[in-house]
Amino acid sequence: MGEPMKDRHYPEMPEIVVSQADQQRLTVLAMDALNRSPDVAEELIAEMERARVVPDVPSSVVRMGSVVTYTADDGRERRVQLVFPGQADIGAGKISILTPIGTALIGLSEGQSIAWAARDGKERRLTVVKVENPPDGDGSDGVQGA
Repeated sequence: MGEPMKDRHYPEMPEIVVSQADQQRLTVLAMDALNRSPDVAEELIAEMERARVVPDVPSSVVRMGSVVTYTADDGRERRVQLVFPGQADIGAGKISILTPIGTALIGLSEGQSIAWAARDGKERRLTVVKVENPPDGDGSDGVQGA
């Protein structure tokens, strides 16, 4: 199995914030994915364990359904939407929470940076530039499966 992010020795782990609903939903999703994608599932579980749960997630925080503009360590700016696995479509810029970058983004605020391990094992870094959230604040469209 992979090594959970919380056990790695990254220089700093930014505080992340999630709603109770997202924490519960994403923990269940990650537990269900342990057999299929253990590395990413363990990362997501670790992120949900360290997240601060708040009743109202600020609009500047990445949550499910958020459209996120971020800069990568290569200096390029990217814009993606964080979605559940069944909604993922990389061509349309929709990335699954069950990807290394999706797990890295959840709970970050505008201006925060995080180091994360890409699927090739290399450490990458990204910085959230802008967060746009759907009007209902949920973004799940009721889709939770893989």
